[in-house]
Amino acid sequence: MTRLRCIEELVQEFQEQRPIRGGSLIITIFGDAIAPRGGTVWLGSLINLLEPLGLNQRLVRTSIFRLTKDGWLTSNQIGRRSYYTLTDSGRRRFESAFRRIYAELYPEWDGKWDMVLATQLDNELRKVLKKELEWQGFGNIAPSIMAHPMADQQELYNTLQELCVQAEVIHMRAEMVGTTQTSAALKQLVHECWNLQQLAEDYKQFLDRFRPILRALESAENLEPEQCFQLRTLLIHHYRRLLLRDPLLPEKLLPADWAGTSARVLCRNIYRRIYAGADQWLAVTQETADGPLPEPAPRFYKRFGGL
Repeated sequence: MTRLRCIEELVQEFQEQRPIRGGSLIITIFGDAIAPRGGTVWLGSLINLLEPLGLNQRLVRTSIFRLTKDGWLTSNQIGRRSYYTLTDSGRRRFESAFRRIYAELYPEWDGKWDMVLATQLDNELRKVLKKELEWQGFGNIAPSIMAHPMADQQELYNTLQELCVQAEVIHMRAEMVGTTQTSAALKQLVHECWNLQQLAEDYKQFLDRFRPILRALESAENLEPEQCFQLRTLLIHHYRRLLLRDPLLPEKLLPADWAGTSARVLCRNIYRRIYAGADQWLAVTQETADGPLPEPAPRFYKRFGGL
């Protein structure tokens, strides 16, 4: 089995960061690895899985407790063992967040925009809605008016429903009239509403960190399954944190040579090389009440346009 020094260095960097955000990494592992394989895992096997990444038993237990308290997970006690499962709401939240990670690169844009007018809401509720829509990539184009050119319709509907504001918020679709979809004025509006410059810098740091790893993978054979898992986890963990701030605008509205495009391609190429090895490690280390984790669901293999 081959071990790569560059992956060991990546793991060491994660171990040395302070504070180590255990809950965030556990969300990454559940979303990337546990959810497509049934969504349930024995806490003891999860603790053993996370220890080499720098999360001790106490930190894992504390993080799991918080995720349970926040409604992401639910526990089932069998004998002396605790098994943790995604709640229904937790699964929906995972699918919503992780669907963006594995989506195909830039689906075709029809030139239309979703617009949400919140002028009828009081200030506090308007702030809550604004924060939720910003997580979905919406930009504030005018006071109490938010817009996105490729909004997730189901996610938007669920947000309005959960906040009980469907009757007070106006949701409409708009399209350009009398000009092109990518006029100079429109690109200026995009520049003003979304902080793409800082995001581009962060994407470039991601590229600088993971490009050498891809080069090492291209010349390596029979990579150790544990390293495949560690790399896959930290790759998606870093990439997920970038996507949380990425509005995922259509390619036509983005700056030339947008670093986010290269980052997505890089993430896809690394993932395709290591996902099978990582699954081998999960199969031999993770347990449910019925034994090893089940095989990944068929939709798992559709990630990044097909594994």
